[in-house]
Amino acid sequence: MKPSPTTTTPSALITGCGKGGIGHALAAEFRRHGYAVFATLLAHEPTEHLKEIGVATFVADVTNNDHILKLREEISVVTKGTLDVLVNCAGIAYTIPATDTQIPEVEKMFAVNVFGPMRMVNIFHPLIITSKGKIVNIGSVGGIVPYVYGASYNASKAALHHWGDTLRVEMKPFGVSVVNIISGEVSTNILKRDQASGRKLPEGSVYMPLAKEFEGHVGRVPNTTPPEVYARSVVAEIMKKNPSAWFWTGASTSLVRFIDTFLPRTTWDRLFIRWFGLDALRK
Repeated sequence: MKPSPTTTTPSALITGCGKGGIGHALAAEFRRHGYAVFATLLAHEPTEHLKEIGVATFVADVTNNDHILKLREEISVVTKGTLDVLVNCAGIAYTIPATDTQIPEVEKMFAVNVFGPMRMVNIFHPLIITSKGKIVNIGSVGGIVPYVYGASYNASKAALHHWGDTLRVEMKPFGVSVVNIISGEVSTNILKRDQASGRKLPEGSVYMPLAKEFEGHVGRVPNTTPPEVYARSVVAEIMKKNPSAWFWTGASTSLVRFIDTFLPRTTWDRLFIRWFGLDALRK
């Protein structure tokens, strides 16, 4: 069943709602609170997990301008030209040492993680301004700390955080709130792209002494904050009249926030060198 918004039904549009991911969990939580929820998926992704909870699904790629323009037209008809919440959730990961970065791979990731939210806001902001709504960017502690093998992904999230900061200031005169969600590690399938490709260190990499450890890192199954627990905290914050500009939630965010606020920047160097066994490279 698809939700049928009325003038009193709040609406939420969430990008990147593949099964088992953060977007899926957020869609379910918004529905639990009575929102009319619109979710985007890629053409190859199933829709049953969303339709069965009353979420309206749309095939739309955030890197495709025509897709998003069509999406705005379709949603605008249903909501009568308003949108209460836009959640920029679509994202992909790219795991590799910074020195082994392949630029085409990073360009693909930035197209989703950074330019995707920019495109969504550019196209949907009139609907959000009309409702004096909220824009929510799903960020990461990776955008705060130098998480090893994640330099490019970290950079994409740092860019999203700081773009969102300026957007927040610029949208205030219109009564629109902008929230950066600083996410800890959540048990989702964001690593599936790296895992499906069998990501390995390239021939000649200076990190080859850690090749087995790197492959184990790519193949790991995060077992931290469950998506539904994460979604409850995020939606509760978004529903506040005045949500936080930066909302930290998920595993390890308290520790990250403390170290980033009170300790020297190079504290992370010592921690990550030890945790990832980088001292082996000195031999």
